[in-house]
Amino acid sequence: MTVTEPVARCSADELRRLFLFEKLTDEQLRWLCERGRVELVDPGTVFAEGEPARYLYVLLSGTVVLSRRVGADDVEVVRTSHPGVYGGAFFAYLGDRAPQVYNNSMRVTEPSRFFLLDAVSFSKLMHDWFPMATHLLEGLFFGTRNTQEAIGQRERLLALGSLSAGLTHELNNPASAAVRATDALRDRVAGMRSKLGLIAAGPADRAALTGLIGLQEKAVELVCKATPLSPLEASDREDEISDWLEDHGIEGGWELAATFAQGGADTAWLDLVTAAIGQQSSVGAAGLERALRWLGYTMETEILMNEITDSVTRISTLVGAAKQYSQLDRAPYQVMDVRELIDSTLVMLATKIGPNITVVKDYDPGLPPVPVYASELNQVWTNLVDNAVAAMDGSGTLTIRTSRDRDPDRVVVEFADTGPGIPAEIKDRIFEPFFTTKPVGQGTGLGLDISWRIVVNRHHGDLRVTSEPGNTRFFVRLPISPREGEEEEAK
Repeated sequence: MTVTEPVARCSADELRRLFLFEKLTDEQLRWLCERGRVELVDPGTVFAEGEPARYLYVLLSGTVVLSRRVGADDVEVVRTSHPGVYGGAFFAYLGDRAPQVYNNSMRVTEPSRFFLLDAVSFSKLMHDWFPMATHLLEGLFFGTRNTQEAIGQRERLLALGSLSAGLTHELNNPASAAVRATDALRDRVAGMRSKLGLIAAGPADRAALTGLIGLQEKAVELVCKATPLSPLEASDREDEISDWLEDHGIEGGWELAATFAQGGADTAWLDLVTAAIGQQSSVGAAGLERALRWLGYTMETEILMNEITDSVTRISTLVGAAKQYSQLDRAPYQVMDVRELIDSTLVMLATKIGPNITVVKDYDPGLPPVPVYASELNQVWTNLVDNAVAAMDGSGTLTIRTSRDRDPDRVVVEFADTGPGIPAEIKDRIFEPFFTTKPVGQGTGLGLDISWRIVVNRHHGDLRVTSEPGNTRFFVRLPISPREGEEEEAK
């Protein structure tokens, strides 16, 4: 702060004309003049956000501009020339129970006069002159903060409960499928052993059995190469195979038809099986049914083993996503690919997103990793996706884009939904704590407030929104380089 000499004397009459001091007694005004002082400040910065709050500043004349740091920008909050406006250490009466730093920045655009009162004197003033008001203010400040922390904790617990329920559901499906497939596989293997015993007990010779083993290996290859059929294609294929089996005297052929169709077999392949068996005179036509059922069991065991593999892989993927989402085994602050964090969040929220919302991922493949508090950033993605899903009422398109910002030192993550949009009259309030448009009991109003504080305060980034019907977009901008003092922590 630049002070222009000489410094003017403090005048009780001048202080009395200010709305801040108009109800004080002559003795109280003299006390202020004895402990405070008047200074003339040249244009420039008076104090900066985050610095130790040492003084209460009260404008006597001139013009002040108050601003807050939002990401890499200083956002102007107030510009005024009204005498009596104040800033600085006005939370000094809270003592060490609250951070004693300037919570915004002040600058003057012209030579301006201020009345300055040091923080210690201001704290004493508040406790001595206005004890009841001080207690009320303390109760309001700490009550609001405690309420916000309690509801914020509830918000996180609700989100965790919802994610846990979704994850449990997602894990239960493949786990149940694996159990069912294992039980079915046990029956099919037993059946295959039985059919093999019947074949071996028949008139087959060594050459015939060798041929059947060759057919079994080809059946396994067929299953491995099989491509999924549409319901209509599968139905047509099963009908063709069922007719073929009936024509060849196989009773209950419809049971085999479904297995052969799913395993990639068709009537042409069955003709090859018939020809191969027919070449083995010792097997003959009498052994055709036993051979086909044995091959059917072979195909079914392969299909079931593929199902078990898919189910276990799905479980492993979900566990990996949960581990990535929670970051339980990672350092809290680290350099990471934000796309991995987004993907793990989408896996965790798959049940909540539902089948009627299309998720489009438009990721920049050249996006660099960024230093982040990963688990906290995942909470931001969770809140933004959850809000988008709620806005679309379970049906629409959620688009997630990652790109480099116009500022080359930042990356941008965009969440766009096709919901009805945010009404213009509430758009400026959506980041306020406790503000929600959801019915009572369905929202705490802290989701976007928490997200804003994580992005802006923790990551020194920026969170903004644009909205019109059918196109609401939240933009999260994050710095690529860690701030001074965080570089070692991010390694």
